[in-house]
Amino acid sequence: MELKWVEDFISLAETRSFSRSAELRHVTQSAFSRRIRSLEVWLGTVLLDRSTYPITLTADGRHFLETAEEVVRLLTLSRADFRSRSEASSLPHVTITALHSLCLSVLPGWLGRIREVVGPLGSRVLPENFNICIQALVEGGYDLLFTYHHPAISISLDPERHPFQVIGQDSLAAFAATGLLTPDARGRLPLLQYSRGSFLGRLATIAQAQPGAPETYPVHTNENSMAEALRTMALGGHGVAWLPASLVAREVAAGTLTAVSPAMPMEIRLYRSAERTRPFLDQVWNAAASVSQNYSHAE
Repeated sequence: MELKWVEDFISLAETRSFSRSAELRHVTQSAFSRRIRSLEVWLGTVLLDRSTYPITLTADGRHFLETAEEVVRLLTLSRADFRSRSEASSLPHVTITALHSLCLSVLPGWLGRIREVVGPLGSRVLPENFNICIQALVEGGYDLLFTYHHPAISISLDPERHPFQVIGQDSLAAFAATGLLTPDARGRLPLLQYSRGSFLGRLATIAQAQPGAPETYPVHTNENSMAEALRTMALGGHGVAWLPASLVAREVAAGTLTAVSPAMPMEIRLYRSAERTRPFLDQVWNAAASVSQNYSHAE
């Protein structure tokens, strides 16, 4: 059982509308319905009378609503207590969620440049995949989100509630171990793939369709969608991997990886939650505009 299922149910009890609650919870209606059904399966009972409009709660639903609200209230109080104690005993801080590859390549240097502007800075970072990063920002646990952006893939965040700024430029290209790969009889190179539906995997599909991209055939899929795992496979000579230039800058400079495709430009975006405001966070947000950097050339 997941806490978000309980929070979904509380929202649905308030709106009595699947579509409205799905919108408020920033998920599709089909995904929201699946989560409510998963909660019912886990509890072993039906919480909603779906034959009425607007929907109504069953007797079990009304009984569980009291429990759900109390559970969420207690967990929220506990989280606030833990965080307030941590914040009281530490430096001014920000909480950040970011794609794994950005945590390795961009975030460390960015934090250093921010410290030069605002002074001592503490941070708490959650490296995760794209969907969990979005969830972490939307559900209020994190101040900032680092992600890539390309015009072909929309990011479904309300600009009023989650404004962004472009803090850097990067690019995605196909890289291979220098001198270790030989095309097959049809001129194709082995391809190291991201898992289906992953954010960088979707970007790689777009890049693969560009003029000048190498002809490939799949040989390996990395199920956890971490670019750094594909980088390691590429270095071992197992195939071509579509990777951010920022992630492989050292390998390209050392001559161990070589780009075998044109580079596809990407933005590095910094999102924030407008609902999380405090003077120090505003300082960091304002400072971010002055420390942007171009990572698009892995040289």
